[in-house]
Amino acid sequence: MKKIIFYILFSISFLTFSSGQEVSVNAGFDTSHIYIGDQIRFTVIVDQPAGLGLLISEFKDTIIKNIEILSGPVTDSIRNLNGILRIKKEYLITSFDSGRYQVPPLYAELKTEEGLKRFYSDYSYLEVVRPLITPPDTTAKIFDIVAPYKAPVTIGEVLPWFLLVLLVAAIGYFAFRLYKKYRRSDAGHEVIVIPDPAHVIAFRELEKLKEEKLWQKGEVKEYYSKLTTILRQYLENRYNVYSLELTTHETLNALLSTGFKRDVSFDRLKAVLSGADLVKFAKYNPEPTENESFYQDAWTFVLETKQEEVSSGDLVKDETKAGGNL
Repeated sequence: MKKIIFYILFSISFLTFSSGQEVSVNAGFDTSHIYIGDQIRFTVIVDQPAGLGLLISEFKDTIIKNIEILSGPVTDSIRNLNGILRIKKEYLITSFDSGRYQVPPLYAELKTEEGLKRFYSDYSYLEVVRPLITPPDTTAKIFDIVAPYKAPVTIGEVLPWFLLVLLVAAIGYFAFRLYKKYRRSDAGHEVIVIPDPAHVIAFRELEKLKEEKLWQKGEVKEYYSKLTTILRQYLENRYNVYSLELTTHETLNALLSTGFKRDVSFDRLKAVLSGADLVKFAKYNPEPTENESFYQDAWTFVLETKQEEVSSGDLVKDETKAGGNL
């Protein structure tokens, strides 16, 4: 009976020992002592049964604080005759801060129906030291000559260069003024370019938009973006309403503040801007007839609110204006 009990206890201890040896994790540096800036390898080795889905932890930028990763990990694996798979991960590391560093144990984890199981390595140690600048016996080794001392720059050294730059700048300035003076006298007079009226610019841009056929190509959002930009630019040129950075609501309020009336023209403008907002921000897909209708409303709005030049160069409101004032 004693032999049977002993055999059972021996079998249990053997199985426990074997189970504990199924997975092993080892990690360490090539050496435990380096100088600042030296490059060595940090290696992680995991031995496991083939086919076991272990997740091995990895580093990204540093092993720990002050131990930097230059490259890696480089992963390699090999299987021996006993069916044990060895996975090796190598990192190229360095450190620029002296001190003694302790790397906590790494782990490989296994997810099973019973839960999460982890297998840990031992701690890893690395000592980083500064090189000795001067050995005890300086005659035993030849050292480089100390770099020349950089004396601070004085005002007396800088002042001549500053005055020279100032003189060159003054000569350049007066030469440019003289050139402009003689050029103006040679030309006789300067040509003054008078910008086109607001409605001329708007009609020209609307014609270009029509020729691009954007909504016919499926570029509906781009079509409405350009259509509203033309109208907003017209409002800026015609009524000094800087609408390009305003919402539709802010644009309409700014237009009303100029004395513009809530009339048919105002309703046309509101319909175009609001319809464009639905397309650009609410992903509304209008029918072809709506695209043409909004274009015509934009054209009619400009036509109804335009200004024309008359005799004596005075600007008056167009007789066709259905509503709106300067």
